[in-house]
Amino acid sequence: MTKARRRRASIELVDAKQAVDLATAQTYSENVFLFVPNLIGYARVLLAGLSLHFMSYHPKYCTWAYVVSCLLDAVDGQAARALQQTSKFGAVLDMVTDRCTTSCLLCYLASVYPAYAILFQFLIALDFSSHYMHMYSSLVTGSRSHKLVTSDVSRILWLYYNDSRTLFFICAGNELFFVSLYLMKWSTTPIGLTGWFAGFTYAQLMALCSMPICVTKNIINLVQLWKASKILVGVDLAEREMARQSKAAGDAAKS
Repeated sequence: MTKARRRRASIELVDAKQAVDLATAQTYSENVFLFVPNLIGYARVLLAGLSLHFMSYHPKYCTWAYVVSCLLDAVDGQAARALQQTSKFGAVLDMVTDRCTTSCLLCYLASVYPAYAILFQFLIALDFSSHYMHMYSSLVTGSRSHKLVTSDVSRILWLYYNDSRTLFFICAGNELFFVSLYLMKWSTTPIGLTGWFAGFTYAQLMALCSMPICVTKNIINLVQLWKASKILVGVDLAEREMARQSKAAGDAAKS
């Protein structure tokens, strides 16, 4: 991407008070809170809450609510583009819903599998920290979206964010692994396979198949955390150099 294209992709600053006043005065015909993709986002939050309600005693209702909430993650983005209703609020709502939904499930898994609680805690910490730092590094470099990653910054993140099929496949596989771990608590009947998979339940088989995708997703999270850290450090160094140049220019003007 050229420097000119980078500048066009940058955000323009809006005063916080002005933004609050605009949000308060918005009309029904142009109400960002009521954009269709954001309404889908609210439905995702309600379904996630419903899945948490059923999580400890009704696996069927819990799984259906959780899976539908996750699948709607792909629908809201398509609706936003089709209806020209993309918004920063919607993008953040989508990310926060993803992080919180997965983290709540991992908290439950930590209680179900206490021997692996430290691993689930690590995954929660990695998920939140990598996405927060990536989002913040995108903001300080003027990007309009955290998904606008160029191949010269990170080819791995570019492939992950810029191919919607890859993004969906990895995110869905990651969630499938955690849902499979949840269902393993309730499923005890073997599906009748032979050989290496003798005695496997359907939940164990799904977990085995989706585990490599989960590992891949968390490697991407590590890359995202590292790249975001380097970007923030680079911004710090650039600002310090600009401050030194400004100070040197001021001292030269005085002399």
